[in-house]
Amino acid sequence: MSTEQSRSAREAQPAPGALLLCRAEPDSVAPVARLLREDMLLAPAGDGWSVLLPEGRPWQEAGEPVDRVLSGWALALAVGAPWPVLALWWDTERAGYSLASGFRRPVGYEWLANGTPAGVEEAMHTFAGRLGLDPVLDVQSLDELTRPDPASDARARLRGLLAVLQRAGVDLPGGLAPGDSAELLRAAAREGPHTRLEQGVSRSEGGGAGRRGTREDRPGPWPAWAAAPWGRVLSLAQIAAGLPLTAWGLRRRSGGWTTAGALLLAHGTLGLACAPVRPLD
Repeated sequence: MSTEQSRSAREAQPAPGALLLCRAEPDSVAPVARLLREDMLLAPAGDGWSVLLPEGRPWQEAGEPVDRVLSGWALALAVGAPWPVLALWWDTERAGYSLASGFRRPVGYEWLANGTPAGVEEAMHTFAGRLGLDPVLDVQSLDELTRPDPASDARARLRGLLAVLQRAGVDLPGGLAPGDSAELLRAAAREGPHTRLEQGVSRSEGGGAGRRGTREDRPGPWPAWAAAPWGRVLSLAQIAAGLPLTAWGLRRRSGGWTTAGALLLAHGTLGLACAPVRPLD
């Protein structure tokens, strides 16, 4: 496909799309990503970063906004691991991001399709602080994204955000361009030499019924931190956070937040199951 044809295809498919940036290597991200119960394409995205692309489009299949689904996923991934997760999303009307880090409240910002800022400027400062960005140069660049600019649409705003993140080590694989449709993103990711498919735990468990004798043989992602002295405490905290989040998501009929709560519950329960049993003295 020529450059002009590729550009025309992108402009003709303004469908919603999304990606997740995790500040961790792919090997660390993979076990947690499987618990999202969605097939994900996983690839390195720079020094100490990974990118996740959903194989499906749950925001279309369930009729839920893409930002709500991705925000829930980011929160679930971040609470279940010791690294921050940045969700980038866009649809025909808006684009934006949501940054989740530990048990802290997620921070986000969005723009209308024509690039008009529609967020709180202070969110950008919080965003920079949580990622450890330069408090002068990077914050100045982020502030520019919160000011009116008739020449910048929502896709340009996301490119500007990624330009700042490049100084923090982010380097998306070739062909991954925010604003493209989910189909184009997946096609570009599959061409990457280091991309791999991580199947959701509900699917990957299908053939493992006869291999559950030992922890090493059991299917599914077993958290590396489960054996740590603080692993049981973290697991209990995840369960405590997951219960009200799941209930809140069910009341709001929000698939994204319900998934986040369910993931916390699953991850916490999994951590307790993996925790070593210490004999009594």
